[in-house]
Amino acid sequence: MRLQTKLMAGIFVLVILIGLGFEATFKDMMEDNLKESKGHQALAIAKAVANMPEIQKAFLLPNPSTVIQPIAEQIRKQVDAEFIVVGNRQEIRYSHPNAKRLGKKMMGGDNKAVFKGKAIISESVGTLGPSLRGKAPILNDKNEVIGVVSVGFLQIDIQKEIKRLQGKIFLYTSLLLVGGLVAAILISFNIKKAIFGLEPREIAWMYQEKHAILESIHEGIIAIDADGDITVVNETAHKILGVPNDVLLRGKPIEDVIKHTHLLQVVQTGLAEYDREFLIEGEVFVVNRIPIFDKRQQVIGAVASLRKKSELSKITQELSNVKAYAEGLRAQTHEYSNKLYTLLGLIQLGSNQEAIDFISKEVNVTQGFLHFITQEIGDPILAGFILGKVSLAHEMRIEFEIDPDSSFVDIPRSINRDSIVTIVGNLINNAFDAVKENIDKEKKVTLFLTDLGRDLIIEVEDNGNGISAENEERIFQRGFSTKGGQNNAGIGLSLVQESLEGLDGYLTLSSEEGVGTVFTVVIPKKEGL
Repeated sequence: MRLQTKLMAGIFVLVILIGLGFEATFKDMMEDNLKESKGHQALAIAKAVANMPEIQKAFLLPNPSTVIQPIAEQIRKQVDAEFIVVGNRQEIRYSHPNAKRLGKKMMGGDNKAVFKGKAIISESVGTLGPSLRGKAPILNDKNEVIGVVSVGFLQIDIQKEIKRLQGKIFLYTSLLLVGGLVAAILISFNIKKAIFGLEPREIAWMYQEKHAILESIHEGIIAIDADGDITVVNETAHKILGVPNDVLLRGKPIEDVIKHTHLLQVVQTGLAEYDREFLIEGEVFVVNRIPIFDKRQQVIGAVASLRKKSELSKITQELSNVKAYAEGLRAQTHEYSNKLYTLLGLIQLGSNQEAIDFISKEVNVTQGFLHFITQEIGDPILAGFILGKVSLAHEMRIEFEIDPDSSFVDIPRSINRDSIVTIVGNLINNAFDAVKENIDKEKKVTLFLTDLGRDLIIEVEDNGNGISAENEERIFQRGFSTKGGQNNAGIGLSLVQESLEGLDGYLTLSSEEGVGTVFTVVIPKKEGL
């Protein structure tokens, strides 16, 4: 059964039960209240008649009914009572709606308490049928009971009044049921609309799916409502904030958890913020803040995603390395294309011997260099990366040399190869950028690698313009660069520092303005110590 049908049926059944309960309870209450009201009315009339001086004095007359009957009948008609009967202590009637019954004994047998001086309400059967009666004693000047006044309403008339009230109750109950049915339909439609027409099992599945998605992504996710209270926070966000997963953050004000998040400003303005830097516990994060809108385009909250800037920078650097490798391959292709054109020209000119010598020279140089690279640099990724840099240097007219005493075979497995590539690649790129500015002198970069001893040593030397003393401390700061507005400027050397921190290594530099710069990296092998 669909949710909407369940809601309609449930609400309608509930309304029916309430209506039936209302009808039964109200019916009993009305019947009791009506009887009580009629009884008190009858008693009040009886007391009033019993206290009338005319009635009391009439008991001294030879024929009291000549005075009492007209008075009683006049009052009966005015108060719409069924009967007003006045009798003496022998229960002989002095008044009755039927004049033929005057002088006869009263019926019902409920006058004993009255003759003792008590006013009562009773139910009994008289000559007119079952009735509800109010009875009061008539007293003389000596405060002695000399008679009784009985005022009654027939039970059949009371039942007619009850049935009339029951008709009203039934009408109101029917209106209540109809209103309940309409309310059930409206409520079910509104609830269905509020949950976008989804069934409970679909909502449960979407909740589980949402939870799995939130926990599967690397970014920290924090969402708030319009009041600034946290509604969603994933496990990564807990780690970023340094809060254990068993500590409940949902429901807490965002400002109590993270100061100056700007999420509340996003809720107020409805404007998204992308790629903003934000400091948490001394670490820089890249934050995206996006408002959440409802169907009416009203802002009902905001969500923020957080990721370490260093992770994004590493990804950027890896893409840059791939790009550099592709550029190296392109440069190598271009270089060999030129050599093929040269070889074709020699053949076309008939200079066969010169062509053979040219081929032999290139083969010997290439094979010798490749042999050196493959023998002395054990990691194929690093070797291929350096080969790409050699080709790129040829295209950039930079003399890029690898020290013939280099050896980089003994690299422990515990040392991350990607970190080594990041370090070497960024230092070489930095050196290439430095020598590009050389105008009056050659452009030269030298790479030295050694695995001798307990450390891995990487040394990159260039003959660029050098680094000023005031910039030597600043060049490792993220975002600082002497290259102007170039893309990714100010990232390379900071990535080198971050990679070295993960390897427990360190970097030193020696620079002289106008002469050049030497960067030296030392990485402990750790294994075998």
